[in-house]
Amino acid sequence: MKILKLVYRNLLRHKLRNLLTILGVAVALFMFGTVRTVVTAWSFGVEAASVDRLVTRHAVAFIFPLPYSYRSQILEISGVKTVSYASWFQGTYKDQSFENFFPRLACDPETIFEVYPEYLIPKEQLATFKKQRNGCVVGQKLVDQHGFKIGDVIPVKGDIYPGDWEFTVVGIYKGKDKTADETQMFFNWEYLNERNRQVSSFATDQVGWYIVQIKNPNDAGTVSQSIDALYSNSAAKTKTETEKAFQQSFVSLSGAIITSLEFVSYVIIGIILIVLANTIIMSARERIREYAVLRTLGFKTFHVVGLIVGESIFISLIGGILGILLTFPTAKGIGAAFPTMFPVFAVATSTVVIAFGFSILVGIVASIFPSVYAARMKIVDGLRQIG
Repeated sequence: MKILKLVYRNLLRHKLRNLLTILGVAVALFMFGTVRTVVTAWSFGVEAASVDRLVTRHAVAFIFPLPYSYRSQILEISGVKTVSYASWFQGTYKDQSFENFFPRLACDPETIFEVYPEYLIPKEQLATFKKQRNGCVVGQKLVDQHGFKIGDVIPVKGDIYPGDWEFTVVGIYKGKDKTADETQMFFNWEYLNERNRQVSSFATDQVGWYIVQIKNPNDAGTVSQSIDALYSNSAAKTKTETEKAFQQSFVSLSGAIITSLEFVSYVIIGIILIVLANTIIMSARERIREYAVLRTLGFKTFHVVGLIVGESIFISLIGGILGILLTFPTAKGIGAAFPTMFPVFAVATSTVVIAFGFSILVGIVASIFPSVYAARMKIVDGLRQIG
């Protein structure tokens, strides 16, 4: 208890210097937490992927379509429960600004919410969606951002599929939990296919990919092989993989960016170490005579070391906790500002644990040099120390 009191007293001796050090640690941990949150948010879709869903796409590249006729054939494969499909439509809503970008997908209204049970939609709205050819369903975050409501018409200028398109909002879906993506717009694939018959016959009866719900997640490998074997000699060969692997393939495209961000986050930890070590070394140097006096009064070496380590960890912990606390409202603000880029932007538990662990580790490491110096110091030499 005496050592803790002395640590507390020492913290108050140079209030401004210690305060600035605490703020420096807080800013650094805040930056670390924010950068780590960006990294985890980037790959959140991978972690949220369902174990009972497979994705079947063209074997050459995702941009190539697959025949609609594959659906009934895949459905007959043993172990398959439900087969849905979707096509990337995109287009331009209002203008090319980032705030007006959100995924627009042509899908099968009969099965899309069956294979994605984490998307919740009222039964009456789903029934309307199945009946109205130009109807669409939008996520709650799009409603919050753009003010969409039931009955609104969303005009979209086509790019992949040219022309002027109009979609009537007939439903709003919400996520079952915070991991569900509420930034998408779904509309009836038949609406797209009918237009293609008139103006783009080459794209008629083509889908972007199939979502295959399986009965037993343990059969994912077997079912995937069965699907791909079925089309191994066809003009449109397939590649079937788990939803997690499918999501990971998109994340890997940004691998260099993610790696750079992770590197920056650890550089920030190095900066914390330098700042804190400088403060602790200065404080220890100023107190060499005091440590010698304490040793003369009967304090042991570990008591002196405890004073130095305790002060270092105390400063690091206070700054670390403050930095972690600041990360939460910042993450909430970033998530609100970029809902389509980061459908789920939340501080992960692992980020908090790592940041807290680093704050303790940095406090210990920063105190090593002055602690070793104080432990090896002879009392006589310490009493002769000036300044």
